Order: sequence, then structure tokens, then C-alpha cells
Amino acid sequence: MERMDGISALSEIAYWMERQRAETRRVEAYRKAAWALAALPDGELEERIAASTLTEVPSVGKSTSAVVMESSRGVTPQKLVELRQRGSAPLATGGEELRSQLKGDLHSHSNWSDGGSPIEEMVEAARRVGHAYLALTDHSPRLTIARGLTAERLTEQLGVIAELNVAHDDFRLLPAIEVDILEDGGLDQTPDMLRQLDVVVASVHSKLRSDAETMTLRMVRAIANPFANVLGHCTGRLVEGSRGIRPESQFDAEVVFAACAQFDVAVEINSRPERRDPPSRLIAVAVEAGCSFSIDTDAHAPGQLAFQDYGCARAAANGIPAERIVNTWPLDRLLEWTHAKR
Repeated sequence: MERMDGISALSEIAYWMERQRAETRRVEAYRKAAWALAALPDGELEERIAASTLTEVPSVGKSTSAVVMESSRGVTPQKLVELRQRGSAPLATGGEELRSQLKGDLHSHSNWSDGGSPIEEMVEAARRVGHAYLALTDHSPRLTIARGLTAERLTEQLGVIAELNVAHDDFRLLPAIEVDILEDGGLDQTPDMLRQLDVVVASVHSKLRSDAETMTLRMVRAIANPFANVLGHCTGRLVEGSRGIRPESQFDAEVVFAACAQFDVAVEINSRPERRDPPSRLIAVAVEAGCSFSIDTDAHAPGQLAFQDYGCARAAANGIPAERIVNTWPLDRLLEWTHAKR
């Protein structure tokens, strides 16, 4: 019989809820309860379980307390059993074979910028989905709405990543960034900092309604930068979700994807359901141009790392060969590629 502690049960429940795109507020109830209980002094959790006083701890409510109490009796909480059953099937069909070949994810966020969970929880989730590596791509400084990392904060994060990598011999957390493409096509971080990173995802986050000529020039300049490895969510579109609908940015796709092929920058297939970026007609242009691709989740929470199912289904439907998808490559080959232009 499986035995698990209540804090682990709360965290796993949150993971499955994130995977199923549950309402953020409901997911946060389980994550915050897990964090609150993990922060208790040694012995207090056991005392509160014995006294049935868990709900006196801030951020612990009736539902989350019930999960911990079930776990304390040596049973798997019923809510977790149900979520595991619902999560046993892929999120999307058609890309299962391709998904089995992916070895990592090159676009993810932690609570150092606008993600919802600590780096450690993103690592555990990446290992849960079978990854050998994960690029931690928190935002760059000018994206202040997303708490973008200054050079100083990024330097601090590099130290945290190095320490975490010591703990695992079967997994590698890659120091990386989602760097903002500035209006002049520059990248929003210093060359000295970018040089220290394993992966650079370059994305446009501002002036998304610029005319096609302006946007094309802006994107091509970024693609030509020797530090750029992946062109993130290239159209910036939103097709559903709480942020509303946003149309595609306009640019000359043939020119942009020709530049990606020339400068060996992978086109991201962003797996977030609200993005599905690029659309299939542009994937076809990129395939014809000879581009490589990266199937990424842009995960902002641990359970969202499972979103690769969606991206793999789209890649398979559009006939992208696995050998042209850079995150099917083993780590050594991937790093040789990301550092080749520097």
C-alpha cells in the first residue's frame, strides 16, 4: 500500500490540477497549504495532526486539512486518487510517439519572475514528466510586469541552479532566460550575462501591433544575435483564456523563418493551450524554410510542464520530423548547439 506524507499529497494534488488547467485560485489553496505546513517548526505538524488543529495554521482550510489527515492514516487521499485517474491519459492525442522522444523543455518560469512556484518544485515536476533537462527561462529586466530579473538577480539565480544540479545525477537544470526582444531588435540583457547561460529564448512582449515591416526587422535583428537560440511564441497571439483574445502580430513569415534557418535559431512551438503559437499555416512556412523547432510549454507552474502533449500533437499533425526538434536531442548535443554561435 502506498504511503505518502500530507505535504507531498497537497503538492501532487496541485500538480494534477495545474495539468488540468483548474482555476488558479483553487490550485493556490493546495500549494499555499503545502508551503505553510512545510514551514512549521520540527514536530508541530505531527502535534497538530494528533490534536486536529491543522486549520489553525494560516493558509490551511478544511479541504487541505482533510488531505493531510487522510495521509496521516496511511491512505492515499481520495481527491488525489481521482486526479491521478483523470490524468492517466495524454492531454492530447496524435503526438504520443514524438512526446516519448522529447528529453526536455527549453521554456519555463519560476516564482523568481512571474511563475507560481519555487525552482525546486519546477525541477521535481520536470523529473516527474520524464525530462532529463529543463531550461529555467525567467524573464529579463524590462518586463517589469513579470518581475524580470536584473543582472544581479540573475547572477543570484545562477548560484541556486548550480546548487540544485549537485543534488541530481540524472537531471540537469539549465541556466537560461526568456529575453525580451527590444524595439530595436536588441536583447534585454548584457552580453556578459547571456554568455553565462545555456539557453536563450528570445521573445517579443511589447508593441505587438506594430506594422509588418517594423516587426519583421525587429525580429530578424534579434534572430541574428549570436546569443539567440530559440524564437519564442513568434506571433504573440492568444486564442482563449482569462487574458482574453489577442490577434497575431504581423510580420513577413518567409523572411523571419529564413533568418531562423540561416542563423540556426529554433522556432518554438509554444504548447500553452491559449497560445498554440505559431498557427499551423506558419509552421508549414517554417518547415519549408528548413527551420529547426523546440516544443516548449512556457510553463508557469509545475503541472503545466505536461502541456508538451499539446505541442507534440500539433508538431506531429504538421509533419515535423523528430530530428528537427532540438529538445529530442541528448543534453551534450543540445548544449553544443546552443553554444556554437557564441
